[in-house]
Amino acid sequence: MPKVLTIEDDAVTAREIVAELRSRGNEVDWVDNGRVGLERAVGGGYDAITLDRMLPELDGLALVTALRHAGVQTPVLMISALSDVDERVRGLRAGGDDYLTKPFAPDEMAARIEVLLRRRQPAARETVLRVADLELDLIERSARRGDLALELLPIEFRLLEFLVRNSGQVLTRTMIFEAVWGYHFDPGTNVIDVHIGRLRKKVDPPGLVPLIRTVRGSGYRLAETE
Repeated sequence: MPKVLTIEDDAVTAREIVAELRSRGNEVDWVDNGRVGLERAVGGGYDAITLDRMLPELDGLALVTALRHAGVQTPVLMISALSDVDERVRGLRAGGDDYLTKPFAPDEMAARIEVLLRRRQPAARETVLRVADLELDLIERSARRGDLALELLPIEFRLLEFLVRNSGQVLTRTMIFEAVWGYHFDPGTNVIDVHIGRLRKKVDPPGLVPLIRTVRGSGYRLAETE
């Protein structure tokens, strides 16, 4: 069972985080103080951490910086009411692995934690990724679906690689946008839906079992079965 540490001084937010993560089968500990959170993070053997940006005694940036200096590489999802791009960059540069702004949907937070937990699983460096009969060669930057070579634009390859690396996982539009395009998601844009639509035509042509699936109200998932 994955073990997650939640460092959050707002009790209402903390309860939402803890309840959502526990409902998905995680063991979750909660502390409401930055200094105590650092002590627990260093010695607790956690698989992932949710970290509030603004905390008493030791703020989130200082905490994650200290964590990395101590050699602790536990994946950290930073959560903050500060939504500007510069703040997000500071959080990631300090050592955070992902950044989520408040207010947030609990399932969005949990989806991000699940992605971080998957990254933590040890694996040999892969040069070829496969899901069903879909194959991506990361060196040649080429893709095939069975015997069919897929002609992908660079952005389409990056998008498909992100889906394949996280196959089976529901990926929200925000997660996809930030991972593939690299900057803050504008909920008013349909750029992801447009690119997913184009990618579907290439990856899931008529006659083949569809791999790219829409999860209504949440995002997308690449999987062999429903």
